Amino acid sequence: MTDSPKTLQAAIRHFENQEVCIDTVANLRWPDGVPRCSKCRGTEHYYLKTQKRWKCKKCGRQFSVKQGTIFEDSPIPLDKWLTALWMLVNCKNGISSYEIARDLGITQKSAWFVLQRLRLALKDRSFTKLGGTESGPVEVDETFVGGQKKNMHADKKIRYEAKGGASGKTVVQGILDRDARQVRAKVLPDVKRETLQNEILKQVKYGSKVYTDDAVAYEQGLQRRFVHEFVNKTETYVRGQIHVNGMENFWALLKRTLRGTYVAVEPFHLDRYLDEQVFRYNHRKDVDGNKLTDADRFNAALLGIAGRRLTFAEVTGKSGSEATF
Repeated sequence: MTDSPKTLQAAIRHFENQEVCIDTVANLRWPDGVPRCSKCRGTEHYYLKTQKRWKCKKCGRQFSVKQGTIFEDSPIPLDKWLTALWMLVNCKNGISSYEIARDLGITQKSAWFVLQRLRLALKDRSFTKLGGTESGPVEVDETFVGGQKKNMHADKKIRYEAKGGASGKTVVQGILDRDARQVRAKVLPDVKRETLQNEILKQVKYGSKVYTDDAVAYEQGLQRRFVHEFVNKTETYVRGQIHVNGMENFWALLKRTLRGTYVAVEPFHLDRYLDEQVFRYNHRKDVDGNKLTDADRFNAALLGIAGRRLTFAEVTGKSGSEATF
């Protein structure tokens, strides 16, 4: 998209035309320029200009550019969706549903659902492991997210004791590849050795340099598969190149966003807020260290809209099914 906007003001003007929005999403969904029917995958069709959708000649089904994306079944026009996406990926500390509602002229409930669906689009789909024997070190650290249980109402204490442990906080583990400038973060059920180390095995290549703090969970086991070094934070935060300050930086950004912008986030939704922060962190610079622009982040985010679906029943926990990735 060579003619893509560079600023928020330019983005609002650029996407005020619905045909431009449709063309933008269509080019991402069908790079070869041939729309495909969502039912029979047929490529022969004609465009219904008044309805802004296609009709398949093979099965007779009508389909729009929204089908098969996070926008599916949404009455909100694409210009508002794309503007909300631009704001979400380029506001360093996130943007609240109240701000989105006010700026786009929709209800706060709709804005909250819009943001949850956009966060799903930001989820990293990469299955490539971090690190490697020829790469730089990988930092691993964990943090606790949530309020103090002593300050909670009685009914909330019961829920947090069931899901968040005795402290009432949620465990989040982060893994940072220093060379690739990529971080991954995930909500975990506990801080047991097996839980933390299994996640490292899933995300980090065999033989990598792995730096952690002196947590008991990392004392045994990692040395068999990685070059493991740790730093004792009660004595010093840095020992040569051995430290987890990169992950501490990410935790500071995450908690500033959660406390300052979103204020209160239930553990049930925390993974999506992590995906949002991880996306912004990983798209600050490219692999060569060049700073990415707002347009670069927006275009990267657009690549994640297809093949994902999140219904209101799923996002509110009223459905047993999981979101479609």
